Amino acid sequence: MSKLKKFLYIVLLGSITMSCNDDFVNTRPLGEVSEESVWSDGALSQAFIFEVYNGFGVGGFYEQQMASMTDEALFTHPGRGINTVTEARVNDAEQGYIMDTYKYDEMYRRIRATNIAIQNLRDPKFDNPALADQLLGEAYFLRAYYYHQLVRLHGAVPLIDIVYKLGDEGYAKERNTFEECVDFIVKDCDSAAFLLDGVARTDGRANEVAALALKSRVLTYAASDLYDNATAKSKSSVINVYQSPQYIGYTSGNRADRWKKAKDASKAVLDRAEHSYKLNLEAAEEAEQGKNNYIAIAMAGGSKVADADGKRDLILGRFFSDLKDERGSWVGRDNGPNGYHNWAGNTPTQLLVDDYEMIDGSRFNWENEAHKTAPYQNRDPRLYASILYDGAEWKPRTDDVKGRDPHNQIQTGQYEVTNASGVKVVQFGLDTRNSPIEDWNGSYTGYYYRKFVDADPAIVDQNTRQFIPWPLLRYTEAVLNYVEACIELGEETEARLWLNKVRYRAGMPAVNDSGNALMARYRNERRIELAYEEHRYFDVRRWMIAPETLGRKVTTIKIEGKLKPGKSVSVYKYDQDNYTYTYAVNTIDPGIENRVWNDKMYFTSFHRDEMNRNTELEQNPGY
Repeated sequence: MSKLKKFLYIVLLGSITMSCNDDFVNTRPLGEVSEESVWSDGALSQAFIFEVYNGFGVGGFYEQQMASMTDEALFTHPGRGINTVTEARVNDAEQGYIMDTYKYDEMYRRIRATNIAIQNLRDPKFDNPALADQLLGEAYFLRAYYYHQLVRLHGAVPLIDIVYKLGDEGYAKERNTFEECVDFIVKDCDSAAFLLDGVARTDGRANEVAALALKSRVLTYAASDLYDNATAKSKSSVINVYQSPQYIGYTSGNRADRWKKAKDASKAVLDRAEHSYKLNLEAAEEAEQGKNNYIAIAMAGGSKVADADGKRDLILGRFFSDLKDERGSWVGRDNGPNGYHNWAGNTPTQLLVDDYEMIDGSRFNWENEAHKTAPYQNRDPRLYASILYDGAEWKPRTDDVKGRDPHNQIQTGQYEVTNASGVKVVQFGLDTRNSPIEDWNGSYTGYYYRKFVDADPAIVDQNTRQFIPWPLLRYTEAVLNYVEACIELGEETEARLWLNKVRYRAGMPAVNDSGNALMARYRNERRIELAYEEHRYFDVRRWMIAPETLGRKVTTIKIEGKLKPGKSVSVYKYDQDNYTYTYAVNTIDPGIENRVWNDKMYFTSFHRDEMNRNTELEQNPGY
């Protein structure tokens, strides 16, 4: 036999041998792990749960935020689905903008993952009971959280607590009742709280207090007007004629009992005082300290220029790291002034600015001459911590702009300056839509978002990431839930006690209102304290005040600065010694956005594709 034949024979023999080797055929792929292996190994089981947390997305820090679908903000860049919502043009084929963290298919994908985890962790195959209990508790919490996202958007949804497999008979399922959905979520919260009792706090992971806080929110919503069918029918003709009210609220039962459950659930959170940040004050903080307190809470330990202890208010957050480039780290760029080369995304409305009280607790009023001539003076300190307005001090300008503004002040007006020839000319501010710096990214409203932007001057928002967490659940939210329940139950002394704790921390005086005035004051306090945190969208719906809030046209501010007699300025700076300022409130051009309200908007539709996939699914009212 020639050498070549011998060589080919050996190769063929080897191939036959290898093809008959069962070990080779059964080699596990390096990029995959079997289901059996996942649930037999504690570390792999934990990795599975970690992936389920990705349903949090980037929290609320998307370029298009939910605030812009409320009277908090206007999104500067039209044509991305927000106008479809704010102008009430939605239908079951075009739902408008829905954030990833609320999308129907995405939430059910996460719910399926929690069902898989719960099924396997009830009888763990790895020898670490403490870890198994923690992971099971987290799975219950996450299932509750994702269902609550669906329910507060759509009302009742089909409750799935099994793992469907290919070949199962029938995947269609009708909606459970609203009451059943609430009970299911609360039960999962209770299971999570039990299993997570004693688990140490870890950034971004659920613990017992998170489960208690979610329960507080769910029960507060459930007790509200929108979800009491008799009340909702009396306030909405669209809801009144809906033939399946069990899907959008309670059709029987006692509202006082529901508010009592909400109060008790909220008090369980309040009792966890380790999350209380400066709520033990006997009087209002000084205004500057009140501002700093609010900034500390918003920064939640993520900024070098804010009190890190403010993080204690954060029960559960979506955190960000330098190890991964995520949208949530670009809040300053997405929302900052165009004069800083930023994008001016979700700009505060004049409607929101007007609702910040005066420092003495009185209402701001454009009919008051003192208010009208100096609208940004002596206001609730949270205004200065939340919103950038004309004349506000901000970060250093970038090198190419600092010569135009060496004083680092927001410029959203138009001002007289003296040119090289000594002639007065009108100059548009650097942060307007007539700016010499990226005018297309300027605010229409005259304001910019500050609340969750790190004020550290070392962070140049245009090209530097920040690491401020998004607040999924806050202690202060539970405090406000408690206040609301107390008011609804007639326990006004207790309500004022806790409401004033929040106000004192912010540098605001106590309230002494009662009755309807106390409820109105509370609702405004919640609007201010929780601004830009995705609460307003749901609060005005559950209170059924959307027509008079979300139905309003967006208002803006026009600012003019005229030189006083004998004054000459070549490089503009906000200065009341040199300028007389006038402020005029306008309504946004309807060609940009023309807001209206339709009662069908109390609930989001189910998309037509979902209705076709699940023929048992019944549509919401008005669609």
